[in-house]
Amino acid sequence: MIDPVRDRQMRELEEAEICHDILANARNELYLKFRYLDVALSSFFFEADRRTRGVGTDGFVIYYHPDHLMEIYKRSRILVNRAYLHMVFHCLFCHLDRRGKRAEDYWNLACDIAVESILDGFYSPAVYRHQTVFRRQVYNRLRSRLKVLTAEGIYSCLQELNLDEEEYNQMAFEFYVDNHEFWQQEDPKIRQERQTKWERNRERLETEAESFGQEDNDGRKNLLEQTKAENRERYDYRQFLKKFAVLREEMELDSDSFDYIFYAYGMALYGNMPLIEPLETREVMRIEDFVLVIDTSMSCSGQLVRRFLEETYGILSQWETYFRKINIHIIQCDEEVRSDAVIRSREEMEQYMKDLTLSGYGGTDFRPAFQYVDGLLNEGAFTRLRGLLYFTDGKGVYPVKKPPYDTAFIFIEDQYEDMSVPPWAMKVVLTEDEIRETVLEDRRRK
Repeated sequence: MIDPVRDRQMRELEEAEICHDILANARNELYLKFRYLDVALSSFFFEADRRTRGVGTDGFVIYYHPDHLMEIYKRSRILVNRAYLHMVFHCLFCHLDRRGKRAEDYWNLACDIAVESILDGFYSPAVYRHQTVFRRQVYNRLRSRLKVLTAEGIYSCLQELNLDEEEYNQMAFEFYVDNHEFWQQEDPKIRQERQTKWERNRERLETEAESFGQEDNDGRKNLLEQTKAENRERYDYRQFLKKFAVLREEMELDSDSFDYIFYAYGMALYGNMPLIEPLETREVMRIEDFVLVIDTSMSCSGQLVRRFLEETYGILSQWETYFRKINIHIIQCDEEVRSDAVIRSREEMEQYMKDLTLSGYGGTDFRPAFQYVDGLLNEGAFTRLRGLLYFTDGKGVYPVKKPPYDTAFIFIEDQYEDMSVPPWAMKVVLTEDEIRETVLEDRRRK
């Protein structure tokens, strides 16, 4: 007599073995076509899970429903190859851990679009699939706003597009490939292990992809652009601004350095004569002399300029950042210096932000701003100029000689070119989400 339970178990085991072979063959075929992805492709175990929907990964294991995997394999092995590579790219670009406070449904869609845009750039027979008209329209719409289709940039665009339910569902259906339910990881140790693993894979990818031949050159170029964007060091802008602060004493009671024991002992011993009194000055790190240059050429978005100024204003306007007297020059410059607003107090800063108008919209040349600041230095306009921040998209002529103060060029992710930035300058890349979140946080604080 046939045992139905054992029969079902044997059938499930056989299906799991078949599915394991399907995924292993997909990995091997992808390896032959994309050798620079060898380590990333080999970073998964395979596990059948009949409770899941479709296929998905947690960064360590690819989970699959056997019926779903065998069904898409019957349709085309290319669909399996694409699904495998799709999940690899999710992990390489940290999509599993970068959602933060973003809306989950839109973040999932943005990640899928970002990954599919890379896959659609490959013309290898192992993954090539004809693009639908709708898919091409979505790409064109996003590329009109973004230079590199990263998940963060796409998410911001989707938020601004204000999609209705029908439009969102159409996009989600078009780009859906894998189940993202395995992305959530509550254990911080496992989450850190996953991040470290895929950061190493991504760094290796950037090195090896640049050394391989010209096969699928266009697709590899798109992949490298996203890889470099992810490998770029990320900054906390608040912490970065502290590089330009100086140490100085201010008239202020320093309770941290005051010892109440000796104070109380003196009062008890002599009646009204303390042995020690609070210090009347305190050493603090604050911004005093500072230059902020805004690129107002036609290639820079006026909306982003305003957001950046709001963020910088929000940070600088915190009481602990200021000396009681400040000397901040906010210079607007395209191909020539258009304006120079000197800010000497919190009130003047608030008034400047209230009345802010941008002028210029010509070409871009960074040299006039540096020449202007050098002239201010010669005139004694600064006591101790620590640094200059230049907000720009990077398209312009840079000075050759290093100025006598620290300089940083500030860019917005996906909307800049930094190939010509001189080696003596610092580069800081912010995302629109970081600017938006900081502005909202500062407004809530007020």
